[in-house]
Amino acid sequence: MKVFGIDPGSDRTGFGCVETDGTRHRLVACGAITARGVATFPDKLLIIHRDLAARLAECRPDCVAIENLFHATNVRSALKLGHARGVAMLAAVEAGLPVVEYTPAEIKRAVVGYGRAEKPQVQQMIKLLLGLAAPPAPHDAADALAVAICHIHSAWPSARTGRRTGGRPGPTSWRAYRPTQGR
Repeated sequence: MKVFGIDPGSDRTGFGCVETDGTRHRLVACGAITARGVATFPDKLLIIHRDLAARLAECRPDCVAIENLFHATNVRSALKLGHARGVAMLAAVEAGLPVVEYTPAEIKRAVVGYGRAEKPQVQQMIKLLLGLAAPPAPHDAADALAVAICHIHSAWPSARTGRRTGGRPGPTSWRAYRPTQGR
């Protein structure tokens, strides 16, 4: 299973592709699309769309996971982020790929185990989970990889088998875990 993660942004959009067999994750590609020097906002959106479409064609993932928009203190920046998410989703849909969305707290919880983790914590966990020599940079690329890994952790193995590993129902949270007696 290959998942392409996107961390949308109007100035810099992170992308990352992870391949997994359910036990090991492997980095396929990651980076950031930068459109800072471009004069107009519509031109920035065009660059994001074109570059993501090219990366999707190159990586050939099974699905796309994207960070969901959450509340923002500045309405103007929230609108710009919404536009960037829109062109990212358009690139995925044009490629014929299913799109799933996760909130920042869901992503951090799936990768770090804590929904309010800081960016350096996310980068360090991505480094460990993918067996990298250094944390991915810029942080937008690490965030995009975190989105992809969040989907892998959420979908695997039920995406393939329709049930959890081992065929037994298990706890959905560490808080629900109770050790079995006699083992």
